[in-house]
Amino acid sequence: MIDLEAAQTLGDVARLQALARGEVTAFRFEGRSTSFAEFNRHACQIANGLLAEGVTKGSRVCHLGKNSDAYFEALIGAAKAGAVMAPINWRLAPPEIAYIINDCAAEILFVGPEFLGLARELAPQLSTIRKFILLEGGDRLGPDFAGWRDAQQDHEPAATAGWNDVVLQLYTSGTTGRPKGAMIRNSGILGMRRQRPEDIPEWNRWNDSDVALVAMPVFHIGGTGWGITTLVNGAEGIIAREFDPHTVLDYIERDGITKIFMVPAAMQIVVRHPRAREVDYSRIKYILYGASPIPLDLLRECMTVFGCGFVQMYGMTETTGTIVALPPEDHDPRGNERMRSAGKPLAGVEIAILDEDGNPLPPRQVGEIATRSIANMAGYWKMEDATAKTIDANGWLRTGDAGYVDEDGYVYIHDRVKDMIISGGENVYPAEVENAIFGHPDVADVAVIGVPDAKWGEAVKAIVVAKAGSSPSPSDIIQWARARIAGYKTPKSVDFVEALPRNPSGKILRRQLREPFWEGKERRVN
Repeated sequence: MIDLEAAQTLGDVARLQALARGEVTAFRFEGRSTSFAEFNRHACQIANGLLAEGVTKGSRVCHLGKNSDAYFEALIGAAKAGAVMAPINWRLAPPEIAYIINDCAAEILFVGPEFLGLARELAPQLSTIRKFILLEGGDRLGPDFAGWRDAQQDHEPAATAGWNDVVLQLYTSGTTGRPKGAMIRNSGILGMRRQRPEDIPEWNRWNDSDVALVAMPVFHIGGTGWGITTLVNGAEGIIAREFDPHTVLDYIERDGITKIFMVPAAMQIVVRHPRAREVDYSRIKYILYGASPIPLDLLRECMTVFGCGFVQMYGMTETTGTIVALPPEDHDPRGNERMRSAGKPLAGVEIAILDEDGNPLPPRQVGEIATRSIANMAGYWKMEDATAKTIDANGWLRTGDAGYVDEDGYVYIHDRVKDMIISGGENVYPAEVENAIFGHPDVADVAVIGVPDAKWGEAVKAIVVAKAGSSPSPSDIIQWARARIAGYKTPKSVDFVEALPRNPSGKILRRQLREPFWEGKERRVN
């Protein structure tokens, strides 16, 4: 592993790995192998190309595409140029995608082949985009990525970014109906990795023979963060264009994968694939999972089939990913108290449980989980009020999750202070869905909640009050929403009621709406 003390930026990581590992394979993608030396050279070319296009320190560039080696080259190239990469969730509806590109005032848009038509459609609405670069073949919209890249100088650009500069901007679902751009610094990404050897748990140690599968989408911290982890540790990264259970099994069998990060919904799809019990998993050391809790029965099934160590990870975009982990030794297929926890804080992470007034609570008392570490985001892009509500003057970031810690420091998640729904590892805020449904001509009022779902953890449900004299069907509401927001945010079911419960100030009592669906469950997250 390289000396991370010498790396001030993500761009430095690629440069140092090129010096240390040269011709060793860094990434493989659909038959194409790139060594660490080639990867760094490509990143330098991209950086110089961006600078030639007029990109300056702090400029935003966007990526609208599925996973590829080109994305990681563009990410590191932007870092070397001092720019900020903002990968876009391609599962969003076109208006949401246009909003993000315009919100961050992106100057360059890297476009994957699947979204070329969408990019053409949105182009007139994107006022700040000066150049489209097409990842797999150019046309009148813009040049081909490889051709554009290879026409640039390959020298290291003059350093324009530093340790505390923002390098990545990931958009999260908005509590008020608009996505928020969480700004992540170089220090947030690299600082947590500057640990003393004795503080690095066994599951988080890497060696030259490790091969990681990057299958989670790069528009999430789980995808981009896992790819960065692979690069930082000098391991070989196998990049899957998108998650597909059949190809995941192929990668495991053919490429000797040793470490994988997945969300529980993905684990369930893989373990229940018809081929799942025919594959050789002997090379896998650890499966790391997160973004939502995992049912004990599913974990037990995965432990039996995969036969490796499991690590539960808890974190969020705003914390640059994982801040709490439950190690393999605490995973007991028979079940135990610690299996209900998210684990213990990683080295360098502080966790506090706060009451409504911000006072710390003693062990086993439920309050809001707050965290403080170098990994906390710089804030939300152009949202000072939202940032101030999330991070206080002392650096404590409120997660929006309710929980407690036990006497040994294990963190237990009890419920969510905010109304966020987690479905298949994707965050869904009710306000976004409600805003999409409210425009339906037959809807007088609506509330959106999360209900238990065996496959996705939670499913989105809309509780609708129809306008007098109208009688919309559930499919009417669902189709209306699907045309306006991403499919995973669209309600999976719709119930109709005469009126929604509200408190004296008019706020919808979501907890009252949720209660019948969660009755009998120990915790109100699934």
